[in-house]
This record gives sequence, structure tokens and C-alpha cells, in this order.
Amino acid sequence: MERYDLVYQLYDEYETDQLREYQAFVDVFPAIDSRVALEHWQTANEELERRKDEIRSAFAAGETFAEVAARADRDQAFTALDLEAKYGRAVNVLVLDVDETLRSAGGTDNEIPRDTLHVLTEFHEAGVPIVICTGQTLENVKGFAIQGLGSEIVHSGNLSIVYEAGTGVFAPGHGADTKQLLYEELDAGIRDVFDDVRSRVLPEAPEDLRRGCHLQGNEFNVTMKPNYETGSQRARETIDAALVYLIDLLADAIGESLEATSDGGATGDDGAAGDDGGASEDGGGSDDGNGKSADDNGAADLEGETVADWTRTFYAEQDPEIRAVLESEGAYPDLAADAVPDALAAILERIDVAYYEADAAEIGSLELNKVVGVERALDVLGVDDPFALVMGDSKSDLRVMEWVHENDAGIAAAPEHASQDTLEHVLETDELVFDRGKSVDILRTVYALNRFARLE
Repeated sequence: MERYDLVYQLYDEYETDQLREYQAFVDVFPAIDSRVALEHWQTANEELERRKDEIRSAFAAGETFAEVAARADRDQAFTALDLEAKYGRAVNVLVLDVDETLRSAGGTDNEIPRDTLHVLTEFHEAGVPIVICTGQTLENVKGFAIQGLGSEIVHSGNLSIVYEAGTGVFAPGHGADTKQLLYEELDAGIRDVFDDVRSRVLPEAPEDLRRGCHLQGNEFNVTMKPNYETGSQRARETIDAALVYLIDLLADAIGESLEATSDGGATGDDGAAGDDGGASEDGGGSDDGNGKSADDNGAADLEGETVADWTRTFYAEQDPEIRAVLESEGAYPDLAADAVPDALAAILERIDVAYYEADAAEIGSLELNKVVGVERALDVLGVDDPFALVMGDSKSDLRVMEWVHENDAGIAAAPEHASQDTLEHVLETDELVFDRGKSVDILRTVYALNRFARLE
């Protein structure tokens, strides 16, 4: 009998819903110092095993079918069968974003649910490495990883943290490779631009942004976060203004860099030069200390326009969401993107500007993204032939999804509220879309996939 027929039989003839309820109770029952509670747990565990034994005795691969039925519902089991038929292999590493993926401000009170943590523990016990891949700082991620998964798993040598969207990799238990600061491998010119922006971003911010924003405690990236509830209207307004300000401050830092490398203020054939002021309070350029903004400062002209104008144009072309914000803030210059001067474009092509609606505005290095971090993490963990489950919601996660797809190295899953491009990619590949706060549904599907993949 084919596997599909056997799975139909499994879910048609056995009370799998009740079986999963018993399994969930046994798995996540809280530690309570109570004899009565312990007896209740023991009774439930005995009933769980009795029901599993019925399935074990009815199928040739009874242990596999019992474990699948105890953890995956009908739809998840059939999706797992489809994935096994398509790829013919098990997932051998998990690559997981955290915010709005494993946990959600709108669906899980910004905590990773206990059932999700338990399934991750089961993957770890099965020898599947876990790569936490996030834009968060290392200290934040270490904190909730130890609290949720336990110090033993975090320090097992089989877990790695790619933090700040790929600027660093932390893999406890790997000696000299335990912590790798990938941003130190960038050339000095790019590091100087980031240092310049970081040193000025709050001191030179307009008063409303200084009140409404704070800097995330990154080692390298520059991330402005709202001092209001994520997703709220105040947070949205603040981050929209912060995005324009951050782009213009970046333009100012690059302009100074170009000027420093030029002879008499001009650079190369483009005549590029930098200005020498801070970012303006209205996000419309930078002040040169004499009441002139970059928009009317001739030293900042690049082919008739300012560094800020061309920088806004460049990033508006890269990301429709950024363009929409610039337009709504009255900061979109409407220039031809293919006319951005070469000297400026050569630097901008190495720097990423990220916008997360009502959550964050950020600059990072395109040479240091989640793909680079994941590759380094897999190398440290010894995953030579990866077939990864990549879960995420943002454009930075999409890069990892595209990388595994192009290299036949995994599958991708995203929450239903993920960015449009991310969601489109997932729908065009394996349609592994889950409800807000329900990442456990995909993990259970992959658990079933791995069980089926063991069968001859």
C-alpha cells in the first residue's frame, strides 16, 4: 500500500486529534511540585502510550506513523508527504528568524510559545542543528535562547546565532570560531562611513526624532527603533521620518568620504564631492554650518543634484516601500535611477537601507547579510550538504530563502503577514505559509517530513 493510502488510513481510522492533545499535554506540562499533578501527568502519559501502541501494531512502520499522528495533523502530514516526494530528503538544519516568525507581537505576546520551543528541543535531540538568524543584537538573542531552549542546548555545539542580519556569528563550543565578527573583514572606507553615521545619528537628529527614537545596541549596523509600541501609528510616523533622516545622514557621510578621497573636492569623471555638515531636521539635506543645506550647497553637487537627492533616488529604486515612504514624506526627488553617478553608486551598492514598517529603519552592509552569516554558521557547525528549513518574514530572510532555492539546499516558510516579496517567493515554491504566531505548524510538518524520509 502506498504511503498516501496509509496516511489516509491513519487519520480516518484513529482518533488522532485526541492523540495530539495527549501528546501536547505530556510535552508541555509545567513542572509542578504536586503529587496529584504528577499522577495526572502519569495517567495522561499512559493513555498516550496506549493509543500509540494501537497504531504501532497496525502498521509495518508503526513507530513512524504513531509519532507523526501524535504531532502533525492531517494537512501537515500530507504536506510532509508531498515534500518528501518532491525532494527525497530530510531537513538537516533549521534556519530561523525570530521576530514576527517564531514569535509575534500580534500573535504570541512577543514570546516564543512553549509548544514551539518544545518542538525545537525535539529537533535538537534528533541531531538537527539550529541556526537562529536575526537582526537582533547578540545579547538579546542569547538571553531568550537560554531562557527558552536552555543553556545546555545553546552551549551544545549544535546551535549558532547569526545576529545583526549577518554582521556576526556566535557558535558556543567551537573554540576560536565561537564568535566571528564578520564586519571586521570589511574595508576601512565602508567601516568609516558606518562609524560616521553611528556617531552622529542621535546627536544631530531633530528633536522629535531624539524623543521618539532610540538606537538598537548593535555592534555594527545602525538601527533606529521607535519609543512607541511596534505597529502603532506613532511608531509608524516616527520610523517613516527616521528613514528619511537616516538616508540623508548616510548620504552626508558618503559625501564626506568622496570629498576626502578627491583632489580639491571633485572625484573622478563624475565630479562628485561631499558636503561637511550634519543631517537637517526636516530630512531634506544637511547643514554646512552657514545656513546652507546640502540641497543648495554647490560642493555637494553630483551632476547637478545633491548627494542626498541621488541617494534617495538609489534606494527608492531598490525598494518600493522605501519609495512610498519618501513620497509620503515629500522627500522623493523623482530622478532617473540609472543616472546615479558612478562614484556614488559604487558605494551605495555596498550598503543596505532597510525599512520595517512601524518597527525600524536601518543601514547595514550588503556584503554582510544573512546569507553570508548562515554560510559561515553552517561551516562552523559542520553542515556540509545542507537541506535547510528557512523561516522568516522580511527581505533579509528572503535572501536566504532564494539562496537555498538556487542551490537546491532547502525549503522556505513564512507567516501570512510577511513582506510581499517574501510571501510571493514562498507561495511560488512550496506554499509553506502559516498563521501569525503559529510557526509550530511548519515545524510539525517538517518533523513529519523527517520521519517519512527515514522510511525505505
